[in-house]
Amino acid sequence: MAEKGSGPTFEGIMRDLEQKKYAPAYILMGEESYFIDRISDYIVNNVLGESERDFNQDIVYGLETNPNQVILMARGYPMMAEHRVVVVKEAQGMQNLNNLKAYFEGKIQPTTILVLCYKNGKIDRRKELIKRAESAGAVVFESKKLYDRDLPPFINQYVKTKKASIDTKSAGMLADHVGTDLNRLLSEIDKLLSLLPDDQKKITPELVERHVGVSKDFNRYELRNAVINRDILKANKIVKYFDKNPKSGSIYIMVPELYGFFSNLMIAHYAPNKNSVRDLAQYLGLDKEWKAREYVTGMRNYNAMKTMQIIRKIHEMAAMSKGVGSRAEAGELMQELIYFIMH
Repeated sequence: MAEKGSGPTFEGIMRDLEQKKYAPAYILMGEESYFIDRISDYIVNNVLGESERDFNQDIVYGLETNPNQVILMARGYPMMAEHRVVVVKEAQGMQNLNNLKAYFEGKIQPTTILVLCYKNGKIDRRKELIKRAESAGAVVFESKKLYDRDLPPFINQYVKTKKASIDTKSAGMLADHVGTDLNRLLSEIDKLLSLLPDDQKKITPELVERHVGVSKDFNRYELRNAVINRDILKANKIVKYFDKNPKSGSIYIMVPELYGFFSNLMIAHYAPNKNSVRDLAQYLGLDKEWKAREYVTGMRNYNAMKTMQIIRKIHEMAAMSKGVGSRAEAGELMQELIYFIMH
């Protein structure tokens, strides 16, 4: 999953590293530690051979060192190796960090790869350190937290790198249950992958339910499906389950989920050829034809007038869930929204 915003991406940096295209320095900063750790660990484990590391690789911590010591290490020459690697972990703990700008003044050591890992925040880009580092060819990477909506594609991409597969529902169950803590999320995925037989590397909802502790029958995807099919009994069961198990689903998860569906459903109602699944998929910009079948079902169960009313109600519930005009609990708001949609 590419990082949001401009600048170098995680994928781009990793691709260059794998091709041995090294920058003279990497300033890795941001709220998401996972990407920072992945990049720095790759450099530590792959730039130098095992026999070269004793004399050519220094790993220090921000609280235990200072800019002058780091500069001294970075200006050293490699011994019997092509590169020297200097990694500063927890660089946010270093006093006078901006003084590292002195290293980037003039000609820097071309055989050194300097890595600064600055977590839980970022260095002000107006500081001389960033300006001079970028002028010297350093990679400055900001690792941002992923949004909830980014998690399923991120999970899918990660599972693919492990030569396995995961269906949309399973990815959504994991994302909803674990959240945006990527280290914990990937730990759960690795656990599931370790349980799969070699001849069937696919993560299923049943596997997630059994080993992660989230229900395959009571989750946002099943509620969405119940709403689309106007299955009142099933929807009510799931809403009641959510009320007792808020980690499995809530108004905060369902509002964007339902808004996305009904907004597209309104567009579908006015599609020029809404009876053709293929044409409808193209009109809605869906990447898979089968996804359009949900909207065919939706149009059968909700006419255009009801769809518009539902969209307004979702807007109202979104505001109320943030405390605007209501003190109702999240569970009550969820019940009210689902009741309105289904009746």
